[in-house]
Amino acid sequence: MTSERPPFARRLRRGRLLIWPLLMVAASCPGRTPRSTEFADTISGLSEAAGYFDTDNLISNERSYLHAISDLRATGAHGGAYLGVGPGQNFSYMAEIEPELAIIIDIRRDNVLEHLIYKALFEACEQRAEFLARLTGRPVPRVSGGASASIDSIVAALDRETASRESAAEARDLIGRAVPGFGLALEPGDLETIARFHDEFIRFGLDLRFRSHGRAPQFYYPTLRELVLEVDREGRRASYLATEERYQRVRRLELEDRVIPVVGDLAGDTAMHAIAAHLRRRDLLVTAFYTSNVEFYLYGSRTFPRFIENLRALPLAGNAVLIKSFFRGFQGSHPRQVPGYYSTQLVQDAHALLAGWDAGTYRSYWDIVTRGLVTPEPPAPLESPAPPPASATR
Repeated sequence: MTSERPPFARRLRRGRLLIWPLLMVAASCPGRTPRSTEFADTISGLSEAAGYFDTDNLISNERSYLHAISDLRATGAHGGAYLGVGPGQNFSYMAEIEPELAIIIDIRRDNVLEHLIYKALFEACEQRAEFLARLTGRPVPRVSGGASASIDSIVAALDRETASRESAAEARDLIGRAVPGFGLALEPGDLETIARFHDEFIRFGLDLRFRSHGRAPQFYYPTLRELVLEVDREGRRASYLATEERYQRVRRLELEDRVIPVVGDLAGDTAMHAIAAHLRRRDLLVTAFYTSNVEFYLYGSRTFPRFIENLRALPLAGNAVLIKSFFRGFQGSHPRQVPGYYSTQLVQDAHALLAGWDAGTYRSYWDIVTRGLVTPEPPAPLESPAPPPASATR
C-alpha cells in the first residue's frame, strides 16, 4: 500500500468541497424536520463527554472476530439487548444474536459519526452488493444470483470496479441527504469528520486497514476484504454480509432505529449507568457485550473496579456473555488461539467474571482472559478458507 494520495483521491478531495457545504446547509436548515426525535434523543440522553483513543477504528484489527460466533451458538445467546464497542464488527454479532435492541458505546464521538454513515447505507441499500459499493464509492456491480449470491462473488465483482468521480459523489450524496434526517445536533466539524471517514473507505476500498495514530501499521491488521470474507471456527463465512438473511437482520434493526450509537466510557460514571436504566425501563436483559480488549487498558488501574461495577449494574440475562479479544504478544499465545491468527476471540460468562472478581480469583489480566470462558478447551485446528480474491489493479 502506497502512502501517496492517488490522482483520483486528490480530485475527490477537491470535489468534496462542493458536496459537503451543501450538507452543512441542509443540516442547519430550520425547515428540515427529522422523521422522529426518539433516535436522536436516545443518543443524547445516554451519552457523556467524549474521550480520546489513539486509533481511527474505521474497521477492526481483530481478524479472529468471527471465531466468537461458534461460542455464541453454544451459549444460545439470542434476543434481548446487545452492547458493543467500535464500528462494523458489531453487526456480525448482531446478525447472529438478533437482539431486540443494540447499543454501541464507545469513548470516541467519532464512532457515533461512523455509525451514522452505516445507518444511512443500511437504510438506502436493499442488498449487500449495493451496500458495499456505496460504502467504498464504487459503481454497484452486477452479481450473478442477485440476493442469493455468495459473498465471495460479491467481493470479486466489486474488486473489478474502480471508483469514479461520479460513483463516489453519488455515494456521498446518499449519506449527505440521510444524515441530517436522523435528527442529531451536528456541528460543522462532525460533518467534516463524516466526510473524511467516508473518503478513507472510498480511497482504499476493500484494501482499507485499521490504523493507529503515531504507530506503524502492524502486519496482522486485516483488510476490509479479509474481514468481510472471514470465517467462524468451523471455517464458514459468518460476517453480517455472508448471506442476505444475515444482512437483512441488521438492516431491519437500523430501519427501526434499534441500533443506538452512544458516546461513553465503559469505566465512566454516566453513560453506562444511563444505559442500564434505559434497558431496565424497557424490560430488556443484556445477552452479549462485546468489549474488545478494553480490559487490557483498564486492568491494574483504579478504573477497572468501576468497569466491574458498571457491568454489575446492567440487567444481565442468566446466560449473558462478554465477547473479548486477546492479542498475541501481551503475554504470549492464548490457549484458544487459532493457528495463523494474531488475535484470539473469547466468549466469557459475564456472571463468572463478576463472581470471580468478588472472590478475588482474578489477579492478573491473564486471569481475566483465561478464566470463566464458555468453552475453555483449545479449539480444533481450523481449516484455512480459500484466500480472498486479489485486489483489482488500480
